[in-house]
Order: sequence, then structure tokens, then C-alpha cells
Amino acid sequence: MTQALLIVDIQNDYFPGGAMPLEGSPEAAANAGALLAAFRDKGLPVVHVQHISNRPGAGFFLPDTEGAEIHESVRPLPGEKLVRKHTPNSFRDTDLLDHLKQSGVERLVVAGMMTHMCIDATVRAAFDHGLACSLAGDACATRALTLGDRTIPAAQVHDAFLAALGGLYAKLGTAAELAPR
Repeated sequence: MTQALLIVDIQNDYFPGGAMPLEGSPEAAANAGALLAAFRDKGLPVVHVQHISNRPGAGFFLPDTEGAEIHESVRPLPGEKLVRKHTPNSFRDTDLLDHLKQSGVERLVVAGMMTHMCIDATVRAAFDHGLACSLAGDACATRALTLGDRTIPAAQVHDAFLAALGGLYAKLGTAAELAPR
């Protein structure tokens, strides 16, 4: 059973100084970078996903901007697959599923941003497509959300979404635990 690393939306706009900074993005990116190094070291497949906004009025991931570029901590190497998407789900209107099938990939280790949006949508879609997923929670980051007049802190949003995905949709672990040996 072939395993691949799927790195979702670790892009400059999510870092301090970017258009949509996330809480803990530098630490999550460092963990994703370590996971990426382990996959590269073992010669295992890696897929990078880059969100490019095509939504009118979008404030981040704008085409041809530095903010939309993949962060240096996980920048693709020549020959590594790059998927560009326009929605939270990395499978929607992309060639990701076809690429994984053609490569014989049946298991994914997932890292990326935002836990409550693109990671959630992508992991659930992967499960629906019959892929086994592991999710490196410490290699993901998100932001605080509001519900009415309440603010839900980013750490609680992150933990709630990991808890919802854990078990049925994905095996949860740290980047170190999920790194290939």
C-alpha cells in the first residue's frame, strides 16, 4: 500500500505579515517541513496543494502575489506534484485523485492549513474517495472563529476539528509519529 504526503496550502499569506495570518503557522510549517524531509529521505511521493483564489472580493491567495506562493519551509522540488485549487476541497475540480490513483497511492499523511476549512474538507473528501488518511495535527494551523457575539479561540477550533476528524476520517498523530521510518 503506497503512502504519500499531502501538504495543503502552507502559503505565505498564512504567516505573520501575510493577508490572513494563522495562529501557530510558523510552528506548524516547521513540523510539516520535518515531515516533508522524512518523506523525501525515504523517496516516498509528495503532493503539494496551492490555493489560488478566484472568488470576487477575496483578500488573500490572490493570483500572482507573494502571499499565494508556497512557504519556503515546504517549497516543492522539481518533480514533486503541485496541485492548484480554487476551493477548500483539494480534490474538487483538480487532478489530485487521478494523480494519486495513477501513482498507486492508497494512504495519505496530511499536513497544512486551515484545520477548520481546507484540511477538514480535504481529509473528508479523501476518505470518501476510499483513501486511508493520517493527519499530523501539529503540522496544521488555523485561526479564531466567531459565532454570533462569541469568539472561539484558534486552539479550540483546531482541537475541535482534529477531534471530529479523528477515528473515522483519519488517524491522528504528530509529524514525528507519522514520519516514515
